[in-house]
Amino acid sequence: MQTSDLQKRTTINIQEKANLIWAIADKLQGTYKPHEYGNVVLPMCVIKRFSDTLASTKDKVIKKNEELDKRNLQVKDGFLRSASGYDFYNTSKFTFESLLSDPDNIADNFRSYLNHFSTNVIDILEKFKFDEEITKLGNNGILYYIIQEFCSKKAYMGADEISAVDMGYIFEELVRKFSESYNEGAGEHFTARDIIYLMAELLVAPNKASLYKEGITATIYDMAMGTSQMLDCLSEKLHEIDPNANLTEFGQEINDQTFAIAKSNMLIKGGDAENMKHGDTLANDQFEGFTFDYIISNPPFGREWKISQKAVVEEHKKGDYGRFGAGLPAIGDSQQLFVLNGVAKLKDNGRMAIIQNGSPLFKGDAGSGESNIRGYLLENDWLEAIVQIPNDMFYNTGIATYIWVITKDKSAERAGKVQLIDASKCSVKRRKPLGNKRNEFDETCLALITKAYNAFADATYTDGDLVVESKVKDNEDFKFRKITVEYPSVETHGRASQTPDKKAKPEKDTEIIPWKEDVQAYMEKNVLPFQPKAKIVEKQTKIGYEIPFTREFYKYVPLEASDKIFAHLKELEAKETELMNKILGS
Repeated sequence: MQTSDLQKRTTINIQEKANLIWAIADKLQGTYKPHEYGNVVLPMCVIKRFSDTLASTKDKVIKKNEELDKRNLQVKDGFLRSASGYDFYNTSKFTFESLLSDPDNIADNFRSYLNHFSTNVIDILEKFKFDEEITKLGNNGILYYIIQEFCSKKAYMGADEISAVDMGYIFEELVRKFSESYNEGAGEHFTARDIIYLMAELLVAPNKASLYKEGITATIYDMAMGTSQMLDCLSEKLHEIDPNANLTEFGQEINDQTFAIAKSNMLIKGGDAENMKHGDTLANDQFEGFTFDYIISNPPFGREWKISQKAVVEEHKKGDYGRFGAGLPAIGDSQQLFVLNGVAKLKDNGRMAIIQNGSPLFKGDAGSGESNIRGYLLENDWLEAIVQIPNDMFYNTGIATYIWVITKDKSAERAGKVQLIDASKCSVKRRKPLGNKRNEFDETCLALITKAYNAFADATYTDGDLVVESKVKDNEDFKFRKITVEYPSVETHGRASQTPDKKAKPEKDTEIIPWKEDVQAYMEKNVLPFQPKAKIVEKQTKIGYEIPFTREFYKYVPLEASDKIFAHLKELEAKETELMNKILGS
């Protein structure tokens, strides 16, 4: 199915269902503040999705459960899963509709209904802490009306009508709406589908022909999975190539609610929900010793890692045996730690696409943790490409963002090189903005960026108003020496007379020298003409790494000639005089 078809279908489902659910949330007004609506509506959506998905086999499950009870069989789980057709089930005789027949006892009956789910569903609901909300809803007399609203035909959420991908994006749209109501970073949980499609395409592009020919068996991992939509979209891409692809998905998420949504999504998809793990990826790695074929992730931007510091530092001390041996970034931004976590979990032929903002390109001086992490990727020749995507592509931020493509198995032509792709001018305007998202990729945009990536050349690609520029650089273009230069201090006698001050300590300065440039030639050209006695303090030389992405694509625009500027000012002055004469009537 073409990307545009998928986006069209998904937009309809998201709008239809999310608008309906948002309308249900309005009934909480008064009892709940807007930023608390998610505490009710998100778990209710999960419960209703489970309920609707199980509806067709519910009678069969109840009958099987009664049969097993008569046989006094204690271990019933496998039989009930088989009866439901899923890895979860509910043995309660209540349905959403029948709960409405006893308004006075609806809270107790609803609890009973929930407690008859299989333990894997109960574990999910516990992450929502939903029992507290049932009490609050019941005490305020609105539980009945909330359940009634979810019983409407338009609120049907069964897996037979709404795909896992679509349902996930309905959840994401709700998370975004709720987060906006109190300025929480919705982008922590939500990456728009068009961006994920580009990431997925970059992951499969080099091997697409062989994947199609040989079939796909692969493991996929998202280290900051939110509600697991990146996993869903990458799986969708791989299934487009091979409808019989054998995929196993893994993910870890720190947020309780979004983890619960991700795990419920995996249960309904029929995947192994136990591969969805809860916890802090940096401090509590749930996949120690695992490696994966594909990693796709959008970790939080600019999030400090202070709460993970003790565990991260201990991991760093393990050196090459740990995930963070290459270096530690400043405590205020954890992005590069996620990069290192991903690199540690890549198979030798694995590929990773990870979103970062601009700071990991350049932040940190030579010898700093940030610089050393860049060096770790470049010296091992694992950084394949960086793609700048347009501003205003995310729901909660308009800043410049970049997709880093990392692999331990570069093709021969890409060895020792990094491809920089400026796709900042390759997007279309949304008809209606969603939060800060005013731009998006359509099918033409994705095709043009992929064309530039596959061509692997210094070139500019256009399609109408869309522009993508590519540059191929050597790894060493991003490496430099930071040298310390020492020269005698001088005494000044009048304007021009200067003599060395033997008592004073020598003066010091630093110079940044590109790795490919000869140090002595640099000194003779840039230092010695001004400080003839300058010497390099060899032991203070540091090696640094920086990726000046913006500078690579900078284009000088000459200033307008002064005579043209003056002519324009005269024209404006004449217009001003004419306008004032009209106003003053003279």
